[in-house]
Formats: sequence, structure tokens, C-alpha cells
Amino acid sequence: MRRSESAATKRFGGGASILRLLRYSPRRLNSVLTQTQPVTAPSNRHLARTALAAAAIAALWFILFWQLSGEWSINEQYSYGWFVPFFALYLFWLRWEDRPASEVRSQKSEVRKRLLAASLAVPALLILLPVRLFEIANPDWRLINWVHAAAVTTLTLLYVGYIGGAPWLRHFAFPILFAFVAVPWVSSVEAPIVQGLMRAVAWVASETANSFAIPTQLEGNVIRMPSGVVGISEACSGVRSLQTSLMIGLVFGELKRLSILRRVALVAGAIAIAFIANCGRALFLVWIAASKNMAAVGHWHNRAGYSIVVVVFAGSALLAMLLGHGKAEARSQRSEVGSQKSEVRGQSSYFLIPTFYFLLSLCWLAFVEIGCETWYRAHERNVAPLPQWTVRWPKDAPGFHEIEIDEDVRDTLRYNDGHEAAWEVTTAKREDSSSSVERRAAVNCTLFVFRWNPGSSSVARARAHHPDICLPAHGWRQVADNGVRTYPTANSFALPFRHFEFRPYRPENWGQRVAHTFYCLSEDRVPGPSATGSKLPQMTVPRPRLTRNERIRRVLEGRRNLGQQVMEVVFVSRHEISAPDAESRFSELVREVVLAKQGSQ
Repeated sequence: MRRSESAATKRFGGGASILRLLRYSPRRLNSVLTQTQPVTAPSNRHLARTALAAAAIAALWFILFWQLSGEWSINEQYSYGWFVPFFALYLFWLRWEDRPASEVRSQKSEVRKRLLAASLAVPALLILLPVRLFEIANPDWRLINWVHAAAVTTLTLLYVGYIGGAPWLRHFAFPILFAFVAVPWVSSVEAPIVQGLMRAVAWVASETANSFAIPTQLEGNVIRMPSGVVGISEACSGVRSLQTSLMIGLVFGELKRLSILRRVALVAGAIAIAFIANCGRALFLVWIAASKNMAAVGHWHNRAGYSIVVVVFAGSALLAMLLGHGKAEARSQRSEVGSQKSEVRGQSSYFLIPTFYFLLSLCWLAFVEIGCETWYRAHERNVAPLPQWTVRWPKDAPGFHEIEIDEDVRDTLRYNDGHEAAWEVTTAKREDSSSSVERRAAVNCTLFVFRWNPGSSSVARARAHHPDICLPAHGWRQVADNGVRTYPTANSFALPFRHFEFRPYRPENWGQRVAHTFYCLSEDRVPGPSATGSKLPQMTVPRPRLTRNERIRRVLEGRRNLGQQVMEVVFVSRHEISAPDAESRFSELVREVVLAKQGSQ
């Protein structure tokens, strides 16, 4: 017997070793056989599982990017977001080319990872239902967009980490997290940064122009010149390239596979290039206004803005080449190592999760979308027609004239109907602070009216026009918020207006001392139980931002895609006007110009 075993050993080489493995360690034997067996064509089951996994992941990202595309379309500052999905997909493909080998896990480790993945994936999937409900009712709520992006990236990272372990998670983290670049910043973070950069750009341009004997004076975000005013829409809107430079810096850093410190340096350099280019753009527009006229500024506005993107792109590419010098050899070595391991990678399955889970995820996503649509349609079924109002323009008023709305404003707001006009009104004015004698003083009155028909982005577009956003951008500073007061119209219904008070940064140069602004944002909404049978329009209280409770109420009441209407009146005077006097004159104006549309009562 011993002679036969030795003969078998000599004849078959390692056959006896295999027999001993089969007898004492079947798990090790299975591992050896798996590593030595030839690559076979994927089975139909494997292809089906691959297709389901790709469909589930693609559905998650498609819904996220579809939601974010509303902000990309409305806000030019985030228009670069249309490129982010394609950049992220390309960067992921580059990472896939040199992916590392999957992590080898023991049975105990596999169980722990499954429990961890389930404990994170299930909440991430469940939270998509309330997130979608809030997104539909509040498309301008950026915080909920960040929650949505966090849920989608968490699910994607969990899947990548589950099939490849920690090496895959580290390797593919950047292209997955890169999608956050396209998510609009929260307003509380964005506003101070952007406003600060705008003032810095205007200050640099003004000081530089003065050094070249071009007389300018800085007033907030406005550069005043003898020929006119170069304001936010002409000089400083190019600061939107800040986010674009951030995206470009991150893309080039990934393409060069720079270290973390070098990527930080590249992003900082791209932002610095964008800031310098914006300063040059503002200075160029000031020079155009001084050497030619203000009309020429509008002609060169867009061209100068597009040139900034080109400068940032070229400058970031050059900086990336300098920072990535000497990295080409290391990248080629990684590519060779990746090609050598291709056979081993090809033998492993990348879709280890059972098909049932992918089907369940797709069914849940479909349930979320169908459920949200059903919720809002069920509430819209009982919507009763409400009175709508319009404006009767006082064409016989002294100095009445219509004003053509700026092209940039039209592109930003994208309203369905909009008008602007100005004329003169009179208000009471005291001769001095100690006198009780009053005179009637002429005051310039400007009236804006915009209408958005029901649509997916009507709320976001309507809230893009607000006094505390527009007036500070043109050299005014807010000094008072007198709250909301309801003003009756001539048709037995009332509208709520918020009263703001603004002062110019340099009244001695402007010749104007005060601006009283009255703002109303109304929407076509479902009447509450207390308003059943009422013919009065249910108007929202105008606020710079909706509170959390108001956003929750919008979801509970099933209010989405409602028509929006904005009315804003600005009284500008060279003399002091008290708040009560301005409100008294405005109350008379509302009765004169606001009336219900025919057939809406």
C-alpha cells in the first residue's frame, strides 16, 4: 500500500497533496481550485444580476441629478452642474481601469460586514421617501438636497465596499463623492462667502481704476463713475466661477492622481485664479464704461464672463501639470500592475449581493416616486379655483413710464409674465425735526410685478427675486424690517406685504436718502379647512426664507408646482420719510392699482 501511494505521488506529482487537502482542509482546496481554474464566460444569471445592480444604482443617481437639475437651470451660478455627472462617470471609469484586487474576507468578517451594510443601507433607502416628499413641495430647500445626495452616495459606497472591501472603498471614494460638487451650497454658507468675495472684487477694481486715473467710488457692491454705475450685474456676477473653479481643480487633481496636499494646493490655486480673473473682468468693464459708455458694458458683459472660465480652465491645467510632474512613471507602474492582476480580478464576482435585494431596491424606488405623485395628486383633486389679482397700471400718473427689464433678470427669473414701471407720488414731509408743519414731497415709485404659472420650479424662481437680495447688490443696505401688514384692495380681499427700509451707502453722492420697499409673494394654494367656501385668496406671508414648520405644512397640505406671483413697490426719496407715512401712501396705492381678475371672484 505504501509502495502504491509513493508511486502515485511520483506519477501524479502533487496529487497526493491535493488528496490531503481534500481530507483535512476543504476550504483551502476550494480556494486553490478557484485561483487556478480558467476564466469562463459569465452565466446568464450573472449577467442578469449585473444588469439589476446597474439599474438600481443608475436609478438612484438619475433621480438625484434630476432633482438638482432644477437649480442648475435656474441659477447660472450652478450651471456647471450639468457637466458633473459626466465627469464623475469618466473618473469612475478611470478608477475601474486600475482597480485593486478585492479584499479576502473570512466567514466571520463576511457576516459582520453584511450586518453593518444592512444597518446603513436600510435607513438610507427608507429616508428617500420623506426626502422626495419634501423636495417636491420645497424645490428651493437646499438642505434637503444635501440629505438626498448623502443617502445616494452612502448606498453606492456601501455596495462598492461590500464587493471589494476597504481597498475598493478607498479607491472609488473620490469619483462617488465628487457628485457633491453639483449640490448647491446652503444659503447660510453661500451668502456670506459670495457677498464677501463680491465686495472684495469691487474694492480691488475700484482701487486699481483710481490708480490709473479713472475716477470711481465704491459703494457696497457698486462702483460709481461719472458716466454711471457699474453694479452687481455688470462687475461682480463673475464670482459664480468660484464653484466652477472648485470643480475644475478637483477634476484635474484626480486626473493627475495628486496627493491630498497637492490637490488642496491645486483647488486653492484654481480659486485664486478665478478671483484674480474676476478682478480683471471688473476692471475691464470699468474701463469700458469710462472710455466708451455704459451701453458698451452690457455688450462686453457676457464675453468677459465666458473668458473667466477659459482662464480658470487653462490656469488649472497648467498648475496641475506642474504639481503632477514626476507622477507619470508611478501611474504607468500602477497600470502595469493592474494589467497583471486582470486575470485574478476577472475570476471574481463583483455582484455578490443576491438578485432579490436589487429587485427589492428597484421596487422601493418605484414605490417612492409613485407614492409621492399619488400623495400630491390626491390633494390637488380638491383644489377649488381661487380669486387671482392683477395690477392696473396708473398710466396717467406724473412721470409714468414703463421700464424694460434687464436681460440678465429675465434669464434668472424666467417668469411667464413680468412688468416694471415707475412714476412719481407724493408723501407728507416735515420741514424739520422740531416742526409739526408738513408738506407734500415728490417721491419716485417703482413697481415690479412677476407671474409664474404652475410648474416644477415656480417656487424657486419666485423666491429668487427678493428685496434683501436685489437692493444690497445695487448699493443699498437694509436698516429695518417693519414686518408684515395686510393691505385691503378695492375688491374686498387683502394682500400681505413685508415692509423693508434701505439706506444708500453714501447718500451725499446719491442724492437719495431712503428707500421703503413693500414685498408680497402670493401663491395659488389649496384653501385650509377654515377657508372652505371663502372667496378670499389664501396668500403666503412673504418671508426671505420659509421656516421648517412652513415647509412641513406644505408637504402635509400637498402643495406643489403652484402658481406664484410677486409684487414689489419701492419708494425712493431725497427726503426723510417715516415708516407710517410710507405705509399710509402704500395703502392708498394698493387700493388704486390692485384688482381681481375678471371671472375670479
